Amino acid sequence: MIESLYTFLANIGFTHPLHPMLTHVPMGMIIGMAIFSFFGVIAKNNTLMQTAFHCSILALAAVVPVIGAGLLDWLHLLQGSWNPYIIAKMILASILTALLVISIIIKRRGASPARMFLIYMFCLACAAGLGYSGGELVYG
Repeated sequence: MIESLYTFLANIGFTHPLHPMLTHVPMGMIIGMAIFSFFGVIAKNNTLMQTAFHCSILALAAVVPVIGAGLLDWLHLLQGSWNPYIIAKMILASILTALLVISIIIKRRGASPARMFLIYMFCLACAAGLGYSGGELVYG
């Protein structure tokens, strides 16, 4: 089934992996939520904190297809072979998804800007780890 998807894409001229082109959306949103929340805390500006919250919602919405595409590429390109970077990516992706869900829940329950900033920094750390492990997989 997976091979038929990649064969179809190759037949229409698309021969690249799916995962890399999708990663920019959640990673950009995570960087945005960290920056907006940093300045929101410093300036005590609720509008910036609300923008960070909106970034977290978009990051969560985008991370699901990115994980799916990553799994498809792993099965197609690496034949599902396990290595430390794949394991790290799976763990970090799970933690990141959970942190994004938690960030949305606690923000809706009225968490302080400082607490939100801390959660967003954990998200950023997971995103950095995911990017690093992905780079090591591709560029060794």
